[in-house]
Amino acid sequence: MPRRWGFLVRRLGFYLAAAWSAITLNFFLPRLMPGDPSAGIVDKLQRVSGQQVSPSALESIQRVFGEPDANLGRQYLDYLGQLAHFDLGISVSNYPVPVSDLVWQGLPWTLLLVGSTTVIAFVLGTGIGAVAGWKAGGRFDTVVSPLTTFISAIPYFWMALLGLWLFAFLLGWFPLAGGYDADIPIGFSPSFLLSVLHYGALPAATIVFSAFGGWLLGMRNMTVTTVREDYVLLAQAKGLSSRRVMLRYAARNAVLPNFTGFALALGHVVGGALLTEVVFNYPGIGYLLYTSLQQRDYPVMQGVFFLIMLTVLLANLLADSVYALLDPRIREGG
Repeated sequence: MPRRWGFLVRRLGFYLAAAWSAITLNFFLPRLMPGDPSAGIVDKLQRVSGQQVSPSALESIQRVFGEPDANLGRQYLDYLGQLAHFDLGISVSNYPVPVSDLVWQGLPWTLLLVGSTTVIAFVLGTGIGAVAGWKAGGRFDTVVSPLTTFISAIPYFWMALLGLWLFAFLLGWFPLAGGYDADIPIGFSPSFLLSVLHYGALPAATIVFSAFGGWLLGMRNMTVTTVREDYVLLAQAKGLSSRRVMLRYAARNAVLPNFTGFALALGHVVGGALLTEVVFNYPGIGYLLYTSLQQRDYPVMQGVFFLIMLTVLLANLLADSVYALLDPRIREGG
């Protein structure tokens, strides 16, 4: 077996073991929390009706949401069987809507907002960082690097709240909350798409503004180190243009750590939107997780955690695979 494929097979085995560990942890965490889903439903029914829930009704509820006193091993096997059939259970707070339906409703919004802004921030930060690092100490670098360091030090939630207050509340340029105009039917009509862009512009801008600085500084520092390498000096000695040396020799090698970080950032797209979506009441996975925590909706929490775990592991596997293809030293030592 070639070294490249041997490395990938070993990494795949590692990630399969990591996935099993995460699934097991996802199974036990809700069961370590106080109460259980059926108890929450019973409490809600008793508050609404003012009467005690009958034993037969309690038994029916427990059959749907799990029996807390059932054998733990049997529960674990049932849980694995449900996952094998992509069954994430039934939502407590939105009964009888399946968790998978809620997840698939929120996922496109999160991918649209956080996925696109992650790519934009990476491209902007990496490109500007390469230019700043190539002319380190120059006028451009002297202005950009300290300013970016200052921006990166600002907490995101503060920046988001400030943007919401200034551009939505004070100036009224953007909506205060939501992902689209509720008066417009959902579809691919121009009016609905424009509404989505209007509602998503402010949260997207705050994400890009707060995130691109990290990519910029990382790329700038790696470029400063790379321009001193022998192969870059040799390319300059051959008389190649500065642009070609920067792009083909310096930036191409300096971008490797940033690329790994980018692959990992893509894995956190699903789970990394929590703060953004809570601040802007944006209807994605992060806001779904926030509301499920408030309502103690354990099946939804479990389903979202499972989705986050899956995307993070897949992104890590992708990063390892691409990194091994780009840098032979990784697979030789792996």
